[in-house]
Amino acid sequence: MNSPYAYIAIEGNIGAGKTTFATWLAHHLKCDLMLEQFQENPFLEKFYNDQERYALSVELTFVSDRYRQLRERLGARNLFRQVLISDYAFVKSMIFAKANLPADEFKLFRTMFKLMDAQVAQPEVVVILDPQPEKIRQQIEQRGRSYERDMPQEYLDKIAYHYQLHYRYARGSRILWIDTTDVDIVERPADAERLAALVLQPRKPGVYSLKA
Repeated sequence: MNSPYAYIAIEGNIGAGKTTFATWLAHHLKCDLMLEQFQENPFLEKFYNDQERYALSVELTFVSDRYRQLRERLGARNLFRQVLISDYAFVKSMIFAKANLPADEFKLFRTMFKLMDAQVAQPEVVVILDPQPEKIRQQIEQRGRSYERDMPQEYLDKIAYHYQLHYRYARGSRILWIDTTDVDIVERPADAERLAALVLQPRKPGVYSLKA
């Protein structure tokens, strides 16, 4: 299994299966893996208990952590073109901030984000795992994070809407919307291989709607 791309980001809603697939793909490509360090955000659990109070704190912490991680991991990558698989794209910060912050705070956040975004490499492929809401809810329950247990469906729907809003048009990358409702990477290896084949197929930049 080989990749025609040097930098692939696996994206999608909360519980879509990003980390599971990114880990599987990096293992089978024998390449670098970069996972989001969400557990280091001290405001995340507080945010789920009081979104209005902690939204700005959680988003500022995430964007600074993601920026630092990307700068450290991608600093010399263009010289050697090692393949990197990540379970997030930097623009995730903008998508969640727009969903979670009031207008005045989002305006401030957006100004800072644009300065950072200009300094990080962009993925050649953004894979958006897009299972049906029932599948997302099932996967959230299976991973057993206590602060996610009572997450309202309205919040998941809002995040899904903002992903759709942002990735409606191509921005120089290959945007792959993939319906993974019937995919089980853990129990059925053939599903993972089929999904990987879609991701690794050479394509021109654009937005693609696919089903695994």
